[in-house]
Amino acid sequence: MLDVHRLRLLRELDRRGTLAAVAKALNYSPSAISQQLSLLESETGATLLEHVGRGVRLTPQARILVRHADAILERLELAEAELATSMTEVTGTIRVASFQSVLLALVPGVLSGLVAAHPGLRIRVTQLEAGPAFAGLLAHEFDVVLGEEYPGLAQPRNPGVDEEDLVHDEIRMAVPVDGPWHQSDLAEMNGAPFVFDPGDIEPGQWARTQCRSAGFEPDVRFVSGDLLLQVRLVETGHAVAFLPDLLWTDRAHGRVELHPLPGRPRRRLFTAVRSGSAEQPAIRAFRKALQDQVRG
Repeated sequence: MLDVHRLRLLRELDRRGTLAAVAKALNYSPSAISQQLSLLESETGATLLEHVGRGVRLTPQARILVRHADAILERLELAEAELATSMTEVTGTIRVASFQSVLLALVPGVLSGLVAAHPGLRIRVTQLEAGPAFAGLLAHEFDVVLGEEYPGLAQPRNPGVDEEDLVHDEIRMAVPVDGPWHQSDLAEMNGAPFVFDPGDIEPGQWARTQCRSAGFEPDVRFVSGDLLLQVRLVETGHAVAFLPDLLWTDRAHGRVELHPLPGRPRRRLFTAVRSGSAEQPAIRAFRKALQDQVRG
């Protein structure tokens, strides 16, 4: 009988590439991972790993097991979901990974609603960018990921992941109410100091592309993924930013003026869960609470 936990470790090694990366992600030591995979070799009677330089590589026999591992793990989650559905009370722990604007605007209200409706349900939330969050979802580190997709930057759908749209959120140009950048046309903002997300993540790439499409290279004086810092820099007259409408759900614009960007772009916000866990009552309750919060 194959050990499911060891199959999962083999799958993670295929996904992450090194024993050290698997160990770091799952909070084991590399030697413990190696020992578990050696036991899996004993169970199968096949050589699963071969040494290449200072690392290891999966053998063809290991790849056969990896191909079946996702289906096995998904089937187990389906069984757990069916069992949980048969019970009357929604309980357990949901591990959520989300980016900042959703955490600020929606998650506090969602938590309040769930405490009242399902007191036995525990929610653990981690602020994380999309790349690590989706890797953690597939590695069973998280149960729900709050994702975002910017116009023109659609990502390939992950196999084994169930996505559900949440809202399409307009992004506007935020300028100080006073000062030399008090204009409504992006094309007139050449030379203005901008605050953007880092250029190696989707929001930062998208923002820079907007300026280039308007005919100029942005003067990015400040780089930060912290939207509250971006708001503060605009409020104090030091920068121009591109900010999503969701950020203003429960706060006044203050000394920030918002202007539409060309084409009225909207980012797509969605929830993502593993396909096998989509019918878990706790996950359905969390998704419904998010939808209710968006509808207001």
